[in-house]
Amino acid sequence: MSEQPAPRFGLIDGNAFYVSCERVWDPSLRDVPAVVLGNADGCAIALSPEAKALGIKIGTPIFQVPDAGRKQLQVRSANFALYGDVSARIVTILRDLFPRVEVYSIDENFVDLDGLTDPAAAALEARRRILQWVGIPCCAGLGATRTLAKAGNKLAKVRSRRAVQAGELAVFHATPENIDQLLVEDVWGVGRRFAERLATEGVKTAADLAALPSDAVRARYGVVLARTQLELRGVPCGDLEM
Repeated sequence: MSEQPAPRFGLIDGNAFYVSCERVWDPSLRDVPAVVLGNADGCAIALSPEAKALGIKIGTPIFQVPDAGRKQLQVRSANFALYGDVSARIVTILRDLFPRVEVYSIDENFVDLDGLTDPAAAALEARRRILQWVGIPCCAGLGATRTLAKAGNKLAKVRSRRAVQAGELAVFHATPENIDQLLVEDVWGVGRRFAERLATEGVKTAADLAALPSDAVRARYGVVLARTQLELRGVPCGDLEM
């Protein structure tokens, strides 16, 4: 087996972020089904693992939840000021540990691993500090490209089951050889429309997409998906966006 390149990028993502923020300030929400509602308290925009186990999905209108499930739920209105404050605290922690940080979204941050002697240990330390100092459980994906880092984050969540005390299971170094368990629709930049077209060609996983002939991908799907495929192969097509 060829030697894999060291991970160049990391993606650190807060698990069930809005629910986790609510749990920081209201410990009674821990280990129980909890849901955060969006605008006008209409639809679920965040779910705890316990709520997902009841069959509730993101985007579900709260009035459509059956009474039996609704009685088990703890429901909160979104508090974006709180979530933004927690997010800023996490970014501050990451900037102490990594040379560069890209704030990708309120709950996701890309980090630069260049020059670090042990990127996985640095990711674990970031997770430890965020959990201890802020109270948010995280997963981290590592990879030679940003797309592989995203893939690693997805696989870390599956492997660790997003458990608060998941330890090393919450960090996954994704390489072109170990992304066969990631569904193609979960690849960053693919989306449902491309996933449906790819399925007709027998492409079900990220590894299947990486294995397609490059010329065919560019001709059939365009330059954006062609770049995604290159990144799945470990070829960087972009840097952090500061």
